[in-house]
Amino acid sequence: MPKKVERLHWPDAPDVWAPFVPVIKVTGGSLVFLAGMTAAKAYHSHPHRPEEFDDMPTDMEGQAREIFRKMKISLDTAGGALSDVVAVTRFLKDVNQQDALNAVWAENFGDHRPTTTTVEVVRMTTDPRCLVEVTAIAVVD
Repeated sequence: MPKKVERLHWPDAPDVWAPFVPVIKVTGGSLVFLAGMTAAKAYHSHPHRPEEFDDMPTDMEGQAREIFRKMKISLDTAGGALSDVVAVTRFLKDVNQQDALNAVWAENFGDHRPTTTTVEVVRMTTDPRCLVEVTAIAVVD
């Protein structure tokens, strides 16, 4: 069965701009789950070695750009693209920095709107310099 993605809104929903859609219904296709991504190197040692994170951008915009670069590579590896993403969870150390994340988000997703959850956390387990981590689910044909 070919993939079909329906973006749904509640009855009587107001016409407002939001970086997400409240409901997505998918039939067909294959699920692709992306592991949590930070701006750190995709493959790094465990236990973590701080020097492996020294080249990571230090600002939200730079870290968001690196995450989207890695998301695109991951999705391409699975035969998909950003337009196949249906759900994203975003973990931010400082929710007040989400405007910088949302600007990069809009550049990359354009008019595409996955469901989204944003959570403020104390820190990422990879390195205390990580400002944001993103997980995603996509559906590909």
